Amino acid sequence: MSTRLGRRGFMEAAAAFSAGLSANLWPAPPASAASAMGFDDARHLLARTSFGVTPAEISALESIDYPVAVDRLLDNPRREAMTPAPAWIGLGPAELRRRQQAAEAERKQGADGKNLDVVRPVQEQGRELKNWWVEEMIVTDQPLVERMTLFWHGHFTSSLMKVRYPGSLFRQNALFRREALGNYATLLKSVARDPAMLIYLDGMRSVARQPNENFARELLELFTLGEGRYGETDVKAAARAFTGWSVDRETGQFMERAGQHDDGEKTFLGKTGRFGGDDILAILLAHPRTAETVVEKLWREFVSLKADPGEVRRLAALFRDGGYEIKPLMRALLHSPAFRDPANRGALIKSPVDLIVGTVHVLGLPVPEKTGLVRMLQGLGQTPFDPPNVKGWAGGESWISTHTLLLRQQFLRRMVEATTVAPMEGGMQMANRPNRRADRREQLPPADGSTMQMMEPPRPVEGRSLRGAGQEARLGPTLAGVDGPLLVRTLLPRQPVDGGDTNGTAGAVVAAALLDTAYQLK
Repeated sequence: MSTRLGRRGFMEAAAAFSAGLSANLWPAPPASAASAMGFDDARHLLARTSFGVTPAEISALESIDYPVAVDRLLDNPRREAMTPAPAWIGLGPAELRRRQQAAEAERKQGADGKNLDVVRPVQEQGRELKNWWVEEMIVTDQPLVERMTLFWHGHFTSSLMKVRYPGSLFRQNALFRREALGNYATLLKSVARDPAMLIYLDGMRSVARQPNENFARELLELFTLGEGRYGETDVKAAARAFTGWSVDRETGQFMERAGQHDDGEKTFLGKTGRFGGDDILAILLAHPRTAETVVEKLWREFVSLKADPGEVRRLAALFRDGGYEIKPLMRALLHSPAFRDPANRGALIKSPVDLIVGTVHVLGLPVPEKTGLVRMLQGLGQTPFDPPNVKGWAGGESWISTHTLLLRQQFLRRMVEATTVAPMEGGMQMANRPNRRADRREQLPPADGSTMQMMEPPRPVEGRSLRGAGQEARLGPTLAGVDGPLLVRTLLPRQPVDGGDTNGTAGAVVAAALLDTAYQLK
């Protein structure tokens, strides 16, 4: 990607492709069999359902029928993470608070600042938790499950910044993974009782004498009906219905405080009764707009930035009539004409997670310590477990600004320098800064927020680094042995925007493709 392009030029390039201009489309190769989907269909399906695509992964699908490939992606979804849980996961909130208070007191003891390096449990657990999920996204054998877990995390937002109990965020993440392709009604009911959500939206303090409206408002606006589909009286009624739903401060588990519940009569969306929280959820799940809200968000995540109203209504009816089962909805979405339309290939902008995790996966780059990747994600505006607000990440065009374009360029140059020998004019100077603590492998970010310049690059293992290899570029096993044209076609969803020679060394071809504007699209 050229740094001269700028946000406006980038968006114009993306828009030109999304319009389906034939000059920008890869020419379709002749099908080897009537049922074979072919290279480009396979690549597009994987690009939207995975984090990065390798030639081997495309090869495994391109010779089979499209419905079979979709079924393969959706069948037997993993309900538990492959990566072992952090060791502290059983620590209760009361003990965590005690340790945090002790650490804070120790930090304040020395006026000369000698105690600034005291490890604070909440912050350290939060760092480990973020690293844990990035690790899972990289190593998982079912990336669609992780994509859906990330989608639900952005839909049902909670943040470590507010919750300050990493164990509850870990368990919420596990809930999203269990129901990633499960049932939305089950997920919604579980989220309403989820301790992290109750803390984040202040439900744990909502009592009959003083109902808190935060959860009720986001339930209506973000999780179900959408803005403008309800009134303030509905928010107040829902808030009353959820009073008494709380969290045990000792165990961190959900609990109902019957004495704090408002069991009086309420009118909600035109219905009247002595409603509790489950009654409100049942009314919302029966409302047509709930299914449409979910389908619209999934459409923008997997198909295009502009949803087709007719298709949304069709898919939403199937979703609602099917009891809110997510897997059949995703199957219908992936089979929709709009998803397979060539005009929608390369029409979405990669999120920071897509870009960073996907690039590590595609290059087969070993990254033993994930803190650097998490900080890159933070610099680009998508930190796992810390969405910016109750609406989650806006996504779409918001991922791109003049600032984030530069940071994306720097990240990709770093990946190029770690894995290829392609000469890069103006490449970043890597700061070889010594570690000041044995238990921390990354430098703290500078005060001006320029985190990228301070971080050490990921360290490739012996045999993967191509520095000094001259023209005998050796790529990792994910890209080794693939010719130039196929490498470019694997890495880019459309023809290169900035040009590039497919006849050079493999390292040079990969470097040019990663730095091309089209690599920012999926």
